[in-house]
Amino acid sequence: MKMIKFPNKKITFDSFLCGTPAGDYIYQDTDYKKQVRDAAAMIRNAEYVLIGAGAGMSTAAGAQYGGKFFEENFGEFQKKYGKGPYMQDMYYAGFYPFPDEESYWGYWSKQALLGGINLDVTPLHKLLLAALSDKKLFVLSTNADAQFVKAGLSEQKIFCTQGDYFHIQCGRGCHDKTYDAVELFHQMDQARTDCKIPSSMVPKCPVCGGPMDMNLRKDSFFVQDDAWYEAEERFSDFLSDAIDKKLVLLELGVGFNTPTIIRFPFEKLVREHDQISLIRLNLDQAVVPKSFGSRAVGINADMAESIKDIAECCTLNE
Repeated sequence: MKMIKFPNKKITFDSFLCGTPAGDYIYQDTDYKKQVRDAAAMIRNAEYVLIGAGAGMSTAAGAQYGGKFFEENFGEFQKKYGKGPYMQDMYYAGFYPFPDEESYWGYWSKQALLGGINLDVTPLHKLLLAALSDKKLFVLSTNADAQFVKAGLSEQKIFCTQGDYFHIQCGRGCHDKTYDAVELFHQMDQARTDCKIPSSMVPKCPVCGGPMDMNLRKDSFFVQDDAWYEAEERFSDFLSDAIDKKLVLLELGVGFNTPTIIRFPFEKLVREHDQISLIRLNLDQAVVPKSFGSRAVGINADMAESIKDIAECCTLNE
């Protein structure tokens, strides 16, 4: 009797997501050089590589968010609003309860420019992409700064689930459309006085007339537009095709802030598929499930150096 082979079930983004952490995390005590060799061997033997990029990737590449950088670029905001719990870095400052829309966009237009639009920390991204040039590649990212695109990777191979610094949306999500705000942010930056933009520049929703907001997933009103769903579909197609092949999950700087989007789902894939392996690079949170054994490498080190070392090792014939 001839066996009927059924097509693989398509993996949707919703079915990929996972909220369950492993129960057997360990910091591997393997020598760093061996970890690099093991990671490079995984990549050389892989046909597909799915990159999961978190904030740590941009930080390792050179992006700055707080400290002296924030004081030098947002000192006027610290002076006006006080340093307090908010005006410490670009993450916490984004949650400041600004008194009006003029103040809100006075701040956010500057963060959008410095955090994404004008940001160029691509050398590390380019090095990584060069090392993976012979692989079938896709990037799942929670970053809003578009550095992989600026490094030369096609937008068709990237799914940014959390939005970006380049678009705005209706603040109440009254319709599923986003708007390119790059030129507007440049204009706001030039017109800003005392941390505020002129009232005439405050954007209004073209449908409901209400306030606009950044297209960033920071509340329940986040808009997933046509481009978002198209990227989701491409991600689903890639993973569905790669799931039964030699697939390496290369996790870069993903912590426990939003682990259900990349970290936990990657672990789920390794648990459920014997031919999938995990490389987890993180400055101090590179714990991996002990049960994964040799199918996981968790390098707890400066990620910029780890990427450079792995890339170099990938080129060796050993």
